[in-house]
Amino acid sequence: MAVFSQYTLLLRAAELGSLTRAAKELGCTQSNISHAVAAAEREFGFPLLIRGRNGARLTAEGEKLLPYLKAVCESEQALLRRAEELRGLQAGQLRVGSFSSVAVNWMPQIIKRFRAQYPQITFELFNGDYQDVDTWLSSGQVDCAFTRLPSSLPCKFIPLYEDPLVAILPPDHPKAKRSSFPMADIEGETLISLLEGSDHDSIRTLRQAGLDPKPGYVTSDDYALIAMVENGLGISIVPELLLEGSTQTVARLPLEPPAARTIALAIPKESEASPAVGVFASFVCEWAKEYRVKKDRA
Repeated sequence: MAVFSQYTLLLRAAELGSLTRAAKELGCTQSNISHAVAAAEREFGFPLLIRGRNGARLTAEGEKLLPYLKAVCESEQALLRRAEELRGLQAGQLRVGSFSSVAVNWMPQIIKRFRAQYPQITFELFNGDYQDVDTWLSSGQVDCAFTRLPSSLPCKFIPLYEDPLVAILPPDHPKAKRSSFPMADIEGETLISLLEGSDHDSIRTLRQAGLDPKPGYVTSDDYALIAMVENGLGISIVPELLLEGSTQTVARLPLEPPAARTIALAIPKESEASPAVGVFASFVCEWAKEYRVKKDRA
């Protein structure tokens, strides 16, 4: 478990409005948070946090100290990063965010090969949708993350791979044997899509083609979407990487005109100085280059 100062524990409890949520996020116990708050209150000589049925919030005095608490915690993180630089890459932890298809089809291979070279580096993995990844990057919960471009976040972005979008159809669909799927044909089909907050690929692509997609079914899970197509409920447009290694039976057709999403590694500004992040980024770039060559040969 990472070691956090009492100020970091107090600040995160105040930001989340919950000692339980802060403990879960920081990987400690609620008792640790309570002791940290109590220690800070003894040190300052007045209450800092009000706890009730609706959660936790700062007292008036706590609100006045909030900018200073943030400054102390930021300095603490800078100190730890500098210590990591001096220590080198003998030990450490990388917090990496990703969306489902990368988490399933890339991350196990990447981690296995990376740890063969750097066995003392451990990983904490965050898996969600695009919106989750953006939140983790913005809040500093991850040191780096796999995301898609374009993005408006203030991060360094390293493009890794152009992932083609494909149409997936039930295996017995009348158009399943075609060599490609014209995007205009989507208007005569039942479209299955992810939730708007999760799906920035198929809907964006169809709108760019001048179409007005109206999904017949919406789900929050990538693999549930594939299963729905497999069972004949409709068709969908998905990134090709999502289908890699899938045992579900669907027909996949390249889109006409072609479309793709750009997978990139995002590094927040506060993580750019970390040696571990820098080495991991270089490793991922080389791994992605090998992956592109393998896909081109397939």
